[in-house]
Amino acid sequence: MLAAGTGAQASFSAITIGVPVLAPTLRSHYDLSLRQIGVVLAAQWVGTTLTLLPWGLLADRVGERLALVLGLAGCCAMLVALAFAPGFATVVLFLTAAGASGASVQSASGRAVMHWFAADERGLALGIRQTAIPLGGVASALVLPHLGLEAAFLFLAALVLLGALAGGALIRERVVEGVEREAVPWTLRDGRLWRLSFGSGLYLVAQLAITGFVVLFLHEDRGVSDAGAAAVLAAIQVLAVGTRIGSGRWSDAVGTRIVPLLRIGVASFATVALVAALVHAPLVFLVPALVVAGGLTMAWNGLSLTAAAELAGQARSGAAIGFQQTVLSLLGVLTPIGFAAAVADTSWRAAFALSALFPLAGVFALRRLRI
Repeated sequence: MLAAGTGAQASFSAITIGVPVLAPTLRSHYDLSLRQIGVVLAAQWVGTTLTLLPWGLLADRVGERLALVLGLAGCCAMLVALAFAPGFATVVLFLTAAGASGASVQSASGRAVMHWFAADERGLALGIRQTAIPLGGVASALVLPHLGLEAAFLFLAALVLLGALAGGALIRERVVEGVEREAVPWTLRDGRLWRLSFGSGLYLVAQLAITGFVVLFLHEDRGVSDAGAAAVLAAIQVLAVGTRIGSGRWSDAVGTRIVPLLRIGVASFATVALVAALVHAPLVFLVPALVVAGGLTMAWNGLSLTAAAELAGQARSGAAIGFQQTVLSLLGVLTPIGFAAAVADTSWRAAFALSALFPLAGVFALRRLRI
C-alpha cells in the first residue's frame, strides 16, 4: 500500500519538478518572458487548486483507488496533448488541465496510507509517502534535460500512466469499523485545520523559490548549463528524500507534529536567507547552500499532511487532506508569478531574501497549535 501510494504520487510529482527543469527550454522554444515563465510554472497549481477538495470528497465517498485511477488517466491524456501544444496559451491550458485531473492522487494516496498505519508510525509512513515528490523530481531532473520538449512531456505522460496502473492494481480500501462519516462542513469549520494549512502553507513560498527557479537562476544568471543546473535540482531532491523521512520519524518519536514543523520553519528561513546572501558568490559556496536550502524547505510537507489527517479523523481524512492541499496549491499559484515578478522588478538576491521571510511568518502562525 505504501509503495503503491508513493509510486502514484511520484508519477504526478514528476510534472511539478519537470516543468521547472524544462523552464529554459520552454522559454527559448516559445520565446517567453520571465513573467510568462512564472505563469507557466503556476499553471499546474491552478488546476490542482480548483479540484483538490472535490477529489478529496470523492475519495471519501467512492474510495481511494477509483479516484486515483480516474484522475491520473485524465492527467496522462493532458500531458500527451501538451507535448504537441502550439503556443503559450495552450501550454498553460493543458498544464492547468493536467494539474486538475492529476490532483486526485494527493488526497487518494494520502488517505490510503493514513488508513493503513497507526498513529505511532503514521508520521514515518506519510513521510515516506511524501518522498514521492523528490523521487519524481530526481527522475525529471536526470532525464528531461536530455530529451526534446515533445519527448519530455511524453515521458511524463508515461510515468503518470504507470502510476495509474500501479495504483489500480495495488491500492485497496480499508473499512474502518465504528466510524461514522461526519459532515464535511464540520471539517472545514475546524479553526485548527485552517491555521495549520495556512501557517504551513507559508513554508511553500521558500520551497518553490528554490525548487521552482534554481535551474533558471543557475542557467541564466550564473551561466551553468541546463544539465548542470538540473543536476543541482536532482541533488536537492535526493536530500529532500532524507529530510522528509527523517522529519516523519522524528515526529513519531516525540509524539507531536508541530515541534518538528516549527524547527524546520526556522531552518528554512536561515538557509534561504543564506542563499540570498551568496547569490553572487563562487559556485563552490552557492551550490551547496542551494542544495541544503532546497532539501530543508521540502522537509515539512509530510508533517503538515499527517497533522491535517489526524485533526479530521479517518472518516474525513480525504476532505481534510484535500483542503490542506488546496491551500498549498493556492500559494503554489501565487508564488511562481510573484517570485518571477520580484526578480524582474528587483533582483534574484532581493527575491530570495523576501521568500525567506515566509516560513518565519509560518512559524509565528503555527506556534500555538498543539498537534
